[in-house]
Amino acid sequence: MADDEIVTRYSDLAVAELRAGETVLDLGSGGGLDVLLSARRVGPHGRAYGLDAAAETVELARREASEAGVGNVDFLQGSIENIPLPGLWVDVVISNRVITLSDDRAAAFAEAFRVLRTGGRLGISDIVSADDTDPVRRAEAERRVGCPAGAPSVGEYRRLLQQAGFVGLSIELTADHGGGVHSALVRASKPKAPPGMVIRPMRDEDAEQVLAIYQAGLDTGNASFETTAPDWATFSEGKVLRYVAEDTATGEVLAWVAASPVSSRCVYAGVVEHSVYVHPGCQAHGIGRALMTAFIAASEDAGVWTIQSAIFPENAASLTLHQALGFRMLGIRERIGRHHGVWRDVVFLERRSPAID
Repeated sequence: MADDEIVTRYSDLAVAELRAGETVLDLGSGGGLDVLLSARRVGPHGRAYGLDAAAETVELARREASEAGVGNVDFLQGSIENIPLPGLWVDVVISNRVITLSDDRAAAFAEAFRVLRTGGRLGISDIVSADDTDPVRRAEAERRVGCPAGAPSVGEYRRLLQQAGFVGLSIELTADHGGGVHSALVRASKPKAPPGMVIRPMRDEDAEQVLAIYQAGLDTGNASFETTAPDWATFSEGKVLRYVAEDTATGEVLAWVAASPVSSRCVYAGVVEHSVYVHPGCQAHGIGRALMTAFIAASEDAGVWTIQSAIFPENAASLTLHQALGFRMLGIRERIGRHHGVWRDVVFLERRSPAID
C-alpha cells in the first residue's frame, strides 16, 4: 500500500498536512506507526517525535524505527500533560484519540501550545460529543468507543483550545458513534508573532507589566480619556479575549489587547469593544499588528461578529493599524469630552466579521 493511501486511513496525519523539513510531535504515539509515517512526510531535513506514557511501548516503537531504518525519529517517555521538550520546539502537534483520554485536558492543550513554534499547527483526531446529548445514551456510546473519562462536548473542546491560546479553530465531526458521540478532526494554530516573541493568553501574573504599559499609554495623552490605570481587579472585571505579546528570551510583556462586551443584553452577545497597548519602546516593530491579528482570529472563534473601538484622531498610528486590519470609520463625535481641560474629538470604528453570518 502506498504511503499516501496509508495516510488517508489516519486522519490526524491527513489533517496535519505535514510539509518537508518540519518537526512534528505525536502525542500518545503508541507503537509509533504515525511517527514513522510522519518522518517520511517531513523528509530527511525534518524530524518526528513520538511521546507515550508506557516505557514498554516506547521501547517497542524504537525497535520498529530501527528495523525500518528510519533515523529522523525520537521516541520519548512522558505524559501529554508534561511534555519533555523545550518550548517553541515543534512545527506541528498531532494526536489520534488521546486527548480525550486525559484527566487534565486543559494541561495537555497548554503543553501542546507551549512546545509549538509561533504559527505552529495542531492537527488531531479525537472523540467528542454533541453539546445537547442525552447523558445515558452518550455514556453507552462512550463505553463502546473506549472513552473512560467521557467525551468532551464540542463546546468544551473549543473552550479548552481557546483557553490554551489557540486560534483558527475548526472541529469537523466525522464518524457518528451514536448517542451524540462522534469522531472529529480538530485543527487550530498558535498565533504568528514577530521573531523572538510569542502571543499568548493574558495571565494574572502579567498584572504589573500590563498595567505599566497601560499607564505609559495613558501618559501620552492620546490613548484614552482615562488618566490613571486601575488596580488589577478593576481592570480584569468583565474583560474577555485577553492576550499579550511576550519576549521569549526575557519573559517581558511587550503589548496587550483585551475586550469587554458592550452590553449584557443577549442581542449584543457578539459585540465587544477592545483596547490595545504597546510598550513605548517597542512600537513600529509589528507587535501591535501581530497581536491584533491574533485577537481578531480569537474573536471570530468565540462568535464575535463586531469589534468596536473609539480612538482619538491624533492617534494616527492606531487609526492606521485598525484600518489596515479591516476596521471602518463610522464617524467622528466632536468635542465628546474634556481631557486635561481640552475638548477632544473621538473617531468611532468597527470591524464586522466576514466569517460570521
